[in-house]
Amino acid sequence: MNKELRRISIASLAMFVALFVSTSVIQVFEVDELRADPRNVRTLYESYSAERGPILLNGTPIAQSVAVDTPFAFLRQYPEPAVYAPVTGYFTLNQGNTGVEGAYNDFLTGTANEQFLDQLGALVTGQRPRGAAVQLTIDPVVQQAAYDALGNLKGAIVAIEPSTGRILAMVSTPSFDPNRLAAHDTESVLAAYDELLADPNDPLVNRTISGDLYFPGSTFKVLVAAAAFDSGRFTPEDAFPNPARLALPLSTDTITNSNGGTCGSEATVTIATALRLSCNVPFAELGVALGEDTLAEYTEAFGFGTTFEVPMEATPSSFPTGLDDAQLMLSSFGQYDVRVTPLQVALISAAIANGGNLMQPTLLDRIIAPDLSIVEQPEATLSSQPISRITAETMTQLMVDGVANGAASNARIEGVAVAGKTGTAENGDDAPYTLWFTGFAPADNPQVAIAVVVEDGGGRGQSGSGNQIAAPIAKRVLEAVLSR
Repeated sequence: MNKELRRISIASLAMFVALFVSTSVIQVFEVDELRADPRNVRTLYESYSAERGPILLNGTPIAQSVAVDTPFAFLRQYPEPAVYAPVTGYFTLNQGNTGVEGAYNDFLTGTANEQFLDQLGALVTGQRPRGAAVQLTIDPVVQQAAYDALGNLKGAIVAIEPSTGRILAMVSTPSFDPNRLAAHDTESVLAAYDELLADPNDPLVNRTISGDLYFPGSTFKVLVAAAAFDSGRFTPEDAFPNPARLALPLSTDTITNSNGGTCGSEATVTIATALRLSCNVPFAELGVALGEDTLAEYTEAFGFGTTFEVPMEATPSSFPTGLDDAQLMLSSFGQYDVRVTPLQVALISAAIANGGNLMQPTLLDRIIAPDLSIVEQPEATLSSQPISRITAETMTQLMVDGVANGAASNARIEGVAVAGKTGTAENGDDAPYTLWFTGFAPADNPQVAIAVVVEDGGGRGQSGSGNQIAAPIAKRVLEAVLSR
């Protein structure tokens, strides 16, 4: 009898152990997978039962949750969808989140570790849980001006406060309506998403920080000149031979300036003049004289290769390695395989405007709990010091000359010293140019640094230029900042 009882006891114990192990695996190790399972309707309803915190600009919501009479309880709404979609991203019914919605999802849902006491309080009191509000650095006046200035063009604008890294504007066009993706009907959400995904203009791509990166064209000459002066090997008055054409080594191809002639009328041309007039030939000569190692050192110092988190991750810009002389020549005026985001180009100007100090770029002003206490408020953070203050001052004056009496003249603002540089990047034999402007203002007390990029030649193919199209756009945004 005792023997039979032992067998039954052992079998029962084994079953309890198996049950304990299986439930532990399900409740501990598979909890995230089960929570994410699209068939788990209970979890889906619970994710909407909490009032998701708003995304704010100066206290005004650009994304908010409103109560609705459905099992989901709340619907996400975007009052000005196209203007802010690249910033807010979208919040969808079980299809993922992007932008600030995705990056700060834990805070917006109230589940971040920093909000544990709030969660506990809601549990004890029985109150409906609420997410924190995320207030951004975006200036609505500057954002609207940038969006309006780009209009129907395909491109992007980033405006940054140089001294802090606060992003004042982040515009990517064409944009999209995140309200369509926030609906509570899975079928309509998927249809809208598939439609946006199939759009050849890629409206879901935030061009300011991601997507197919751009050739920077002549905006890259700002970095090359800064590297030349900061290295101590060159001054603005150092000169190079001034032919109308420069043969690429071991090639039948040649480099020319945008005007097809020489850079000025002299037999030689200074770096200062070459930058002011945006000439390719002397910068190709300068790049070879500097060497790949020096340029690689300074591109890295300016942020190339860095995954900036703003908080969305920006695709790292890149400078090629293992270059022969021909490739180095082309790279020295932003061609060959130099690739950048508009954010990176804006950061180059911002570092020069800030005396050589590159600040960590950010969209976050503060995170505010439902009781209005501050959950998080970041301080301005130094990212790197790519150049000295003296070099920054030298570059500022040269960039002011480029706007006042050079290739960036369409960015002039009466009564204000604007520092700037245009770019007209080639994309292949018959492909439209990519048009650029970067700079900052006022030059003597910079409030904003900017990068503007316009794709497809601004509708003019290979007949448009950065000064014709990108510079006037930048001027409108700079004026919006200065008139605040």
